[in-house]
Amino acid sequence: QVQLVESGGGLVQAGGSLRLSCAASGRIFRTYAMGWFRQAPGKEREFVAAIRWSGDSTYYADSVKGRFTISRENGKNTVWLQMNSLKPEDTAVYYCVASPPRNRWVLTSQSDYDYWGQGTQVTVSS
Repeated sequence: QVQLVESGGGLVQAGGSLRLSCAASGRIFRTYAMGWFRQAPGKEREFVAAIRWSGDSTYYADSVKGRFTISRENGKNTVWLQMNSLKPEDTAVYYCVASPPRNRWVLTSQSDYDYWGQGTQVTVSS
């Protein structure tokens, strides 16, 4: 079992930055691919970013590429999402997700991830 707890959300002005953290329980964290999804009001949940278990490969949605950075430190069982140049359309609840090892690591579908955090609200004002 893996439990995920997000933190770091809040209210920020457009153009500002936030850093989300995700603390994971379990010794097997270091073998799991990790990611972030988000869901804006009235919209479907969407993929944001993913990072390989080793941390040496990352993948981003086009909407955040060049602005967001996902990283991890396995020794601390933690994943981060650094969000820069935030826009009002980035407003959403952000979810940390974890996937056990699969035969591929670029995982962009909700069904790819077995574990989800409770979410943290990010609000970007214009």
